[in-house]
Amino acid sequence: MGTTTIASKRRTAPLVAAAALACALAAGAAGATLYKWTDANGRVVYSDQPPAGNVKVEIVGGAAPPDDPNAARDLANKDVEMKKAQRERAEASAKTDKARADVVRRAEICDQARAAVRMYQSDNKVPLYRLNEKGERTPVNDEERRRKLEEQQRLAREYCAG
Repeated sequence: MGTTTIASKRRTAPLVAAAALACALAAGAAGATLYKWTDANGRVVYSDQPPAGNVKVEIVGGAAPPDDPNAARDLANKDVEMKKAQRERAEASAKTDKARADVVRRAEICDQARAAVRMYQSDNKVPLYRLNEKGERTPVNDEERRRKLEEQQRLAREYCAG
């Protein structure tokens, strides 16, 4: 019963090594750093201490990062900051869009006012007409023409400046 053959030792040696590795990895996961290297005899060594001397070492498992008690609060603060930045970008975009629309509107009013000034300044021999409340065409008299010209000149000065 106590006899062990060399062949059975060779079959169990990889199992023992695998079990040792599993235990070492489990210990590494528990918090210690696990080092792996090959010694001078060609054997693979696992340890929680690095080897002495100039030996190529591979870190197999590392300590878990420490828990951050402020992680949830930091994440919430980052979320608030991100939402604030998004809101500020949306407000800036809306402001820019409004400014562009104002520029376009001013240009349209300017163009219309300049065209009206040219029309009202045209030779008085060219008759101008307007539609009354009933939809009938009535001629524009000289006083109304002068008043409309002044109004359109004022609009041109206001909207075409710059």
